[in-house]
Amino acid sequence: MPPVPPDGDVARFLSLADTAEILAITVAEVAELVRTGELPAIRVGSAWRVERVVLEAFIEGQYEEARRMSLWQESAYADIPELSEGRILPPTQKPAPESE
Repeated sequence: MPPVPPDGDVARFLSLADTAEILAITVAEVAELVRTGELPAIRVGSAWRVERVVLEAFIEGQYEEARRMSLWQESAYADIPELSEGRILPPTQKPAPESE
């Protein structure tokens, strides 16, 4: 975790290296998350910065996605509205046999 400034305030923006350290991934992986838009960031000069609250929201989103995937894997049915973004999914249909 990056050091806290001497006045006791927590820095609002994190470098990609600091973000990588918090997420326990490489800087290249953080850069890819930023490049794909999965992790919003701003460019300050030539460097990318991630706002601390945005990083916290990203982490919360990852927890939520993991929770949903766990529920999905435990479920025998894929038509549960919570797991299908509120849609009721129709059962898959078998193709009709070809007639001769």
